[in-house]
Amino acid sequence: MNSSDPVILTRDVEAAIVPVGSRVTLKKGEQAQITQSLGGSYTVIVNGNMFRIEGQDADALGLAPTAKPVSTGNPVSQEHLEKEIWNQLRSCYDPEIPVNIVDLGLIYDCHITPLASGSHKVEVKMTLTAPGCGMGPVLAQDVQNRVISLEGVDDVAVELVWDPPWNQGMMTEAAKLQLGLM
Repeated sequence: MNSSDPVILTRDVEAAIVPVGSRVTLKKGEQAQITQSLGGSYTVIVNGNMFRIEGQDADALGLAPTAKPVSTGNPVSQEHLEKEIWNQLRSCYDPEIPVNIVDLGLIYDCHITPLASGSHKVEVKMTLTAPGCGMGPVLAQDVQNRVISLEGVDDVAVELVWDPPWNQGMMTEAAKLQLGLM
């Protein structure tokens, strides 16, 4: 969703400043321009500055909050779990780039370890498009929150790594096409 119509914040809302990642509170009544709505979070411009607002706070933008996954209560196979983890990773977006972090080539490794009785630990190694990006901890937390929300996952470790350094060659062809690099 990209909206040309500004919205007025209906309540105070916590947001992350893009690209530094610092947390601030945007005040009720401020005008916001939604520039990106992907993966359940919103990138907005308020007073000339860019911010990321989480999906659970969408009501501050006059939108419905993002729904949380519902547990089925059924045992989860490791194959099904791996598919769901990658689906969750594909739902994470850099607030400045309209391509998911998997297609951007930011996920270097995802390892699933069985624990006790149908429980699993997931370890994710990821990088950023630029080492100095302050949004790193925000994106890593987004990955952790999305993966831990899955049934059958009881522990998640997300590690930001810098080797090998990210480059545009790590993007999928679809991502390059979407960004006009092909």
